[in-house]
Amino acid sequence: MSLLRSTGIIGGLTMVSRLAGFAREMIFARILGAGAVTDAFLMAFLLPNTFRRLFAEGAFSAAFVPMFSKRLHSDGGLDSARDFSNDVLSVFVPILVVIVALFELAMPAVIWMLASDWQAIPGKFEFGVTLARITFPYILLISLVTVFVGMLNSVSRFAPGASFPILLNLVMIVALLAGALLQREGATPGDIAILLAWSVAAAGLLQLAWVYYWVRRSGFRPRIGRPRLTPEVKRLGWIALPAALGTGAYQVNQLLQVYFLNQLPSGALSYVNYADRLNQLPLGIIGIALGTAILPALSRHIGGNERAAADRVQSDAIEIAMLLTLPATIALALCALPFVTIVFLGGRFTPGDALVTANVLSALVAGLPAYVLIKVLTPAFYARADTRTPVYAALVALGFFFAFNLLFLYRFGVVGVAAASAIGAWLNCLILYFILVRRDHYRADGRLLSRIARLLVAAAAMAAALWFVRGGMSDYYAGNLFERVLALVVLVGVGSATYFGVAFLIGAIDRDRIRVLTRKGRKN
Repeated sequence: MSLLRSTGIIGGLTMVSRLAGFAREMIFARILGAGAVTDAFLMAFLLPNTFRRLFAEGAFSAAFVPMFSKRLHSDGGLDSARDFSNDVLSVFVPILVVIVALFELAMPAVIWMLASDWQAIPGKFEFGVTLARITFPYILLISLVTVFVGMLNSVSRFAPGASFPILLNLVMIVALLAGALLQREGATPGDIAILLAWSVAAAGLLQLAWVYYWVRRSGFRPRIGRPRLTPEVKRLGWIALPAALGTGAYQVNQLLQVYFLNQLPSGALSYVNYADRLNQLPLGIIGIALGTAILPALSRHIGGNERAAADRVQSDAIEIAMLLTLPATIALALCALPFVTIVFLGGRFTPGDALVTANVLSALVAGLPAYVLIKVLTPAFYARADTRTPVYAALVALGFFFAFNLLFLYRFGVVGVAAASAIGAWLNCLILYFILVRRDHYRADGRLLSRIARLLVAAAAMAAALWFVRGGMSDYYAGNLFERVLALVVLVGVGSATYFGVAFLIGAIDRDRIRVLTRKGRKN
């Protein structure tokens, strides 16, 4: 399967998930707005997702996929891979159960460390603890989902893994709509937040059932037996630990962000959440999809000492990333307020909330190309079983983020927190690239650099077009549904037509190259 085709499958389903996420956030904003209850729920929802990424998603995938793929394509084939995955599950699940139990007991201390100021607001601290205790078991369910997705990705079955987040969004939408009906009967925002927290756990069960079905269809029979630290499980642990530390640096960054935001007036965490929802659309569709798609291909070529093929995969991924990320960055930066107004304004989400969220979004998307490139460059290290180097790069970015907010939090407020995150992402990205160059693992060639330079020209033309058009549509951004959709279609249509039209005219897009990337059956 070609790189672009794999990315298209993952990205297309991720787009469906992100669109469902938009629908969820639109309803969420109108029902709960931006305030104390919203902040409490968002932190409760953040905790299991943070630790899921720490213990499972990044670290596990980085170590598990290459090892699982190697066994799958060895003489032992499916039986060898199946035995290895069962040994891993038998150790992995008990660890997760212990983690969940410990955090349930220690949740008041966890919330105090992240938001001690909540104790000054009657009931907010206790409410935050209650919500977090309801949502935290989600980590156990979603971590098992991540294990199964790693198995499916190893056999190039990307669709189930890219589609399971849709289920979470759908379940939460149902809970929000039910909450809206209950609100008419006198339910408070706090009651709706409790219902929403329980929907997270329900969605986790549904997601696990979905991917387990596809794992069984793929010929695997996952079983949890007596935990055994086999040599291969130990090796997985030694490889995954540095990856967990590297992912941990990013997750500590997220927790630090929550900590700093909780030092600001109520609503700061909500503003960043809404802005990040828009930022995550291109990041998920492009960055995560590319990073997921290229890891098995890079592992195969690097393991076979095929340097030219590995470089080609890496360059293809960077070219596709920049081709798709640059227009998203320009559009979100220049049209932040129109997009936020179109998507979120209404109900409890006020024009003042929209303005602050738009300012946060403008700062956040400055780092969007870097976020995507990190996703594309990191597999070059993981494919070489080097999970330590990304740790160092992430720690440098984390140090910058911490120092910046320690010095300037109250001067720049919530926008400064977003800007520090974007600058840290660029620092992380540049460190990863220059280390690859220094070790002679990869270097962008002249063809790629020339293509990126021309894409920047196309992006500049797009910026000029959007600057001209956005003012003429200002009366439609806060209008009825038809007017909002029309404004969105015009902005996206003008921006896309200008960018891709200019890109084709100046040779920023090589049609022959695109045909090669999409050719069915090409082995990357």
